[in-house]
Amino acid sequence: MFTYHINMKTLFMLLLFCHVASTVKYSMKYVLTATSGVTNLPEFVAFLMVNEVQVGYCDSNSKTVDPKQDWMRDLLNDDPKHMEWYVQKCSSEQHVFRFNIYDFKQRLNQTGGAHILQRMNGCEWDDETGEVTGFNQYGYDGEDFLVLDLQTLTWTAPRQQAFITKLRWDADEATSEFNKYFYIHTCPHWLKKYLHYGRSSLQRTDLPSVSLLQKTPSSPVSCHATGFYPDRAMMYWRKDGEEHHEDVDHGEILPNHDGSFQISVDLILSSVAPEDWRRYDCVFHLSGVEDVIVTKLDKAQIRTNWGKTEIRCDGSLKTNARPGS
Repeated sequence: MFTYHINMKTLFMLLLFCHVASTVKYSMKYVLTATSGVTNLPEFVAFLMVNEVQVGYCDSNSKTVDPKQDWMRDLLNDDPKHMEWYVQKCSSEQHVFRFNIYDFKQRLNQTGGAHILQRMNGCEWDDETGEVTGFNQYGYDGEDFLVLDLQTLTWTAPRQQAFITKLRWDADEATSEFNKYFYIHTCPHWLKKYLHYGRSSLQRTDLPSVSLLQKTPSSPVSCHATGFYPDRAMMYWRKDGEEHHEDVDHGEILPNHDGSFQISVDLILSSVAPEDWRRYDCVFHLSGVEDVIVTKLDKAQIRTNWGKTEIRCDGSLKTNARPGS
């Protein structure tokens, strides 16, 4: 389902298209957003994402196409017609989205307020099987609105109010033929081209260093992984070899200053007997890498400041003694 928040910081995450870790699939996505009645955002914004990495951007204020990666800038310099296509597409999509959001407002009897129309379209390519999967879907005001079925080249309307639009779009044979060719041929061809130009970053995999951290003896034990790339990763606690969710707090994947990422998953040990610690371990899995990193819950391996001397803000010393010392 589509959800949205009206602020630039989270704009390109509006669609909540959560990526699933995969060892062989690559993706290219266009994320387009039009707004009505919103004063603090451009009327139209578009992102190009490759393997969940933003590589291109345009909006109705700047009216230019801005490559977000050095390799994408090189590609557009090497292929001026490619750049020309994006410039023209950015301009034409602004007008199309302006008309569509006006049309949807009329059909839903909306005369005022803030409204948002979004589209996410693109393709996935499996480099092992060669399978290509295209997708094109619209969301309006936080809900799924129209979804293209590429098998039949017809639209599905999850909301009754979109049914008339579905019928009109289904009857547009020229656009249907364009969609058929674009998602089966053009999209995977461009995706492979982008992967070639951006192979040093898009297809790189860096494993993290994983540590067990604890602030005090009564604090949760944090399994912390840092330095991994890309950001498509999973980390979780296990008990007796099974994924464990009770008394577990999952942190978000956060960026590091060097472009890599970090994540922490906390385990609350207040209800765990000391003799049961050996039943727990922490698992880190990076997308594209078969091997996982398993870290046993071992008290001797926990890094902590407990028992070390700290310098207070006033310059005085404080020693945190360990219990029983």
